[in-house]
Amino acid sequence: MTYTHHSDDELLAGLLESNPHAFEEIYRRYWYKLFGIAYHETGTREEAEELVHDLFEQLWNRRQQAVVRNLSTYLVVSIKYLTINYIKSKITHRKFQEYLIFSELQQSMVTDEAIYFTDLSKAVEEAMQKLPEKSVEIFKLSRFENQSVRDIARHMSLSEKAVEYHITKSLKVLREQLRAFQSDN
Repeated sequence: MTYTHHSDDELLAGLLESNPHAFEEIYRRYWYKLFGIAYHETGTREEAEELVHDLFEQLWNRRQQAVVRNLSTYLVVSIKYLTINYIKSKITHRKFQEYLIFSELQQSMVTDEAIYFTDLSKAVEEAMQKLPEKSVEIFKLSRFENQSVRDIARHMSLSEKAVEYHITKSLKVLREQLRAFQSDN
């Protein structure tokens, strides 16, 4: 029996009855949307896939206990909580603070995001040009390629303290240069 034409409420009823076909349809219907949310927050395919897998595993395992009134909302809120908890558990305190800063910057964008984003991108590029080449390289490895301080230090034949110095220096310059883009909230 195909479940593609069933409503979310019908699928939820099937899930409560431990119907694997209803669960499979929920999975097919929402996997990509949930993956997109998780990927947007984590930035990596593997972590996003793992988080979505964990959410569906929890949905199946807790199908009898969960109180779900709106399936789509429940799944979106659940993946956001899983993602936030994952980020908090996996990154250092400093990286979490930076995540919040960049998240606030993203949330402060309004309807004219395209123009604002272009201006911000130019400002970031200009700020990066004010840094020494080594600092830019280290910052990109750290923030854009998610390499650890230890790995960067080994790769560039530097001490970990030197790598941390370059990252801190880069963040300071970026904060100063991008002050105009920060929200007053």
